[in-house]
Amino acid sequence: MMRIQRAAGAVVGSAVGDALGGPFEFGPQGAFSARFPAPGAGGEMCGGGGWDPGEATDDTQMAVLVAESLLERGGLDLPDIFARFQRWAASEPKDIGLQTEDVLTNGMPWDLAAAVHFQVNQRAAGNGSLMRASTSAVHFAAAGQEATMDAARRIAALTHGDRAAWEGTAIFHELIRVTLEDTDPLAALPDILALVHPDHRGRYASVLAPDWHPEQATEFNGAVWPCLGSAVWALRTTTSFEDAIRAAIDLGGDTDTVAAVTGGLAGAYYGLEAIPARWTQPLHVPLPGFDGRVLHLADLLHLAHRLTQGPSVRQTR
Repeated sequence: MMRIQRAAGAVVGSAVGDALGGPFEFGPQGAFSARFPAPGAGGEMCGGGGWDPGEATDDTQMAVLVAESLLERGGLDLPDIFARFQRWAASEPKDIGLQTEDVLTNGMPWDLAAAVHFQVNQRAAGNGSLMRASTSAVHFAAAGQEATMDAARRIAALTHGDRAAWEGTAIFHELIRVTLEDTDPLAALPDILALVHPDHRGRYASVLAPDWHPEQATEFNGAVWPCLGSAVWALRTTTSFEDAIRAAIDLGGDTDTVAAVTGGLAGAYYGLEAIPARWTQPLHVPLPGFDGRVLHLADLLHLAHRLTQGPSVRQTR
């Protein structure tokens, strides 16, 4: 499969999972299949819960902001990404994580806001940095293992002071990188886990183990560990993009983010062509705070193409 098909699959797949999962957020297990019992029948981009049919949530909105900063600034400019996040948060988007909102609105500078939040609250291991990582994962994949995992940690640290969130995002970045290289991401997991910070390796090894099931999670799937574990479980236990997304949403809870992470992985694994057109056609990504812009499928595909060119030689800050 061509690399661009996998890269576009990751970007679009994450957005599709996000938009499909949004209306079922905080709902019970099995709600998606209860409403749509016949796979492939259509109508799944139903909207609800404040979302229009096909509308992507904060997960994809922030992923697009990251992507546009990387492309417009010619590399990783952390203050610029943070400023875009702040502009977006100030526009009162429909949805924003409580932790992310506090970090972006507490008045602290970009390199202190998340750290101070973590010092005060001692809790910052949410999935809010993982949910937006599809675009940066595609962009940094060409730079290699060390560079992509480093970039993941740096971007995650803008809003999440807990290293657990950094490591989960770094694992996701590396999973996307090896998949774009036509390597089986599930087979690569042991090698990836060896690159995780020792303080967090054991916990990720547990949720990413072949015999782990989301029912074994010790936290709500709004936390980074079970969110990533659930996405990998959905990929491992299904045989198509559609079935992986269905399995992810049927877990209930933080359905938009679990499905967004699943969609990124499954989209890279199966490629763009595996994503049903009935899901991509109504897809749209509003960007609150950015002059009423709304991205559609063609825009996301253009973004994915540009992101696959990889980072420039510009130094990161």
